[in-house]
Amino acid sequence: MFSNLKQDIPAGLVVFLVALPLCLGVALASGAPLMSGVISGVIGGIVVGFLSHSRTSVSGPAAGLVTLVLAATAALGDYRTFLLAVFLAGLIQIALGFLRAGFIANYVPSNVIQGLLASIGIILILKQIPHSVGFDIDPEEDFIFFQKDGENTFSELLNIRKYFSWGAVVIALSSLALMVYYDKLKWKILRYVPSPILVILLGVVWNQFFRTSFPKLYLTEKHLVSIPNVKNWESIFSYPDFSKISNQDVWYFAFTIAAFATLETLLNLDAVERIDPHKRLASPNRELVAQGVGNSLSGLIGGLPITSVIVRSSVNIYAGASTKLSAIFHGILLALSVVFLSSSLNLIPLSSLAVILIVTGFKLTNVSVYRSIYKKGYYQFLPFIATILAIIFTDLLTGVLIGLGISFIFILKNNYKNPFSVETENLNIGETIRIELPNQVSFLNKASIKDTLWSLPKNAKLIVDASNCNFIDHDILEVLEEFKSVVAVEKNIQLNLVGVKENYELSDQVQFVNILDKEAQQKLTPDEILQFLKRGNERFVKGKWSEKYFKHQVNATAFGQNPIAVVLSCIDSRTSPEIIFDAGLGDIISIRIAGNIVNQEILGSLELSCAKIGTKLIVVLGHSNCGAVSSAIYALKDGNIASITNKIQKAIDDSDANPQIQKGGNEHMFNHVVKANVLNSIDEILSSSIYLKEQVDAGEFKIVPAFYDTSSGEVQFFETIKVK
Repeated sequence: MFSNLKQDIPAGLVVFLVALPLCLGVALASGAPLMSGVISGVIGGIVVGFLSHSRTSVSGPAAGLVTLVLAATAALGDYRTFLLAVFLAGLIQIALGFLRAGFIANYVPSNVIQGLLASIGIILILKQIPHSVGFDIDPEEDFIFFQKDGENTFSELLNIRKYFSWGAVVIALSSLALMVYYDKLKWKILRYVPSPILVILLGVVWNQFFRTSFPKLYLTEKHLVSIPNVKNWESIFSYPDFSKISNQDVWYFAFTIAAFATLETLLNLDAVERIDPHKRLASPNRELVAQGVGNSLSGLIGGLPITSVIVRSSVNIYAGASTKLSAIFHGILLALSVVFLSSSLNLIPLSSLAVILIVTGFKLTNVSVYRSIYKKGYYQFLPFIATILAIIFTDLLTGVLIGLGISFIFILKNNYKNPFSVETENLNIGETIRIELPNQVSFLNKASIKDTLWSLPKNAKLIVDASNCNFIDHDILEVLEEFKSVVAVEKNIQLNLVGVKENYELSDQVQFVNILDKEAQQKLTPDEILQFLKRGNERFVKGKWSEKYFKHQVNATAFGQNPIAVVLSCIDSRTSPEIIFDAGLGDIISIRIAGNIVNQEILGSLELSCAKIGTKLIVVLGHSNCGAVSSAIYALKDGNIASITNKIQKAIDDSDANPQIQKGGNEHMFNHVVKANVLNSIDEILSSSIYLKEQVDAGEFKIVPAFYDTSSGEVQFFETIKVK
């Protein structure tokens, strides 16, 4: 923590200078003693800063709770009873931290958080413009749209002309120029001094110059930081009235303060992590414990409720803070300022602080943020803009809740449109509709799932696949059960419900399997069967295999088979026809022999498959990187291997005799030999089997050559070999 003192000490000083008037402003706006804001600022800096896991978040009294403080103080009757509610709220936050309630932060959409940051930037600019020109009637941290004096953010801008101060304008413009051009100058002697510190010093120097040389421009006390004089320690601290602990209203406001402080802290923590240049994460649960300890201590000694504050945190980050030492140091300075530094700090013009906050505001609401979110589409952009407008025209918490509500509407719409995939598959048994459910199926998906299921046509075949689901909401299970037991029955829809976990009351159901009967097999033409194989290979290549239900296929094929094709392929372990054609049990007769050659036994098997079993398509399948072809090329004839390689030799001889093939390279020549060997096998089948040749000539059967690429998984069907 102490390794980055060069960054953290100056950053802590900047945050202190900004935080001091803000602490006093919150106390003033809350109708509480002025020192209560400083007390909570000190505790937020030192205690919460030490206990927090965040490196850059700065805690203190928050403007977002001003209205709640006013209401609670009025309802409870006195400030001491209110302090008891703050003390109890801290205990509640500690309990929430230990109960790991910080997970709530994970469910706030990023566009809402970005909207929060951008809106705070806009509010900083709008609220600090009056202070930059000497209009200092309202407290520094009066960030709520409708102000206590009956004005609002925009009407206050129109009132500037009534309270205009040229001295403040000169200080503000020169300070703004310094902040804009300071980093570009790169003065080595000042590289460890953040520009906000120089801005403060410049403002003090300007005002003292006005005092001696231009009295009309001199800024009086009402335009300067104003730390109240401390007469004695008893005037600083207040203590809770524990005699009111049984008061129901005390507990009501304790839970209310805890809820609002927790929500604002978690939102600000997420926002701080987003603008942190190192994107460091902090434990939200530990943050709640830290905030709870801070609030309990604040309530014990007279402070206001504490939260993580986005304005101070933003200033901290942009001032170059690296660790939480900057937040702790700012708290120490707040404590020292009340006793030792009040006379010096009361020389600082509010217009100087206003410039620092205005520049921070521009960084928070950078145009590039709007562009990046706009490019993501209106589903992201509209909730983002809505959050900004809601916060500007209300307050932080109300605006965020409105933004969350609008974002939730878009989430519902997105879940309705695309919570699952629906595909139509053409399997052997005909057109089948497949619905694949996602990993998490919540009640948000209920409407779209129900509409999809209820709109299915009569007599359809449907597969609902829940294999990927780790969670299915009870409402979704009810929809599936109603469809299964009522709608599917009435509309004669055959339903396969698969992949449902055992811990759900709903169980799997399979009413049809991808198995042909004899009648359907005989109706198929060779070309239709070839299309089935091509579609199956497409599914294999894409990784979208059809559900096989092997257990049910075993039962369906127990007493007979009706395959659609016979595949003569190599013995290579990578070329299993049932797999590469995404076929089920009983769909393919697979004849495998090294080099997919033909002998008398192979011919007999082919004739048996076509004449007796009913297949109408024969596929002779070669493949890349074929070991049998390689053995033939290298003239391997040991033992009985010659019976294989001699058969392949003709394809090699034909390729060697073709000079164009030789020019294509070794791989081209090898694959040419494989394909030529496939065609030679087909020629041998037709020349050696009178029955098969007659059936092929009559158009009853079809024999097609194919080549399987072991690197891509794709099967290429071809008639002739093209020589390039």
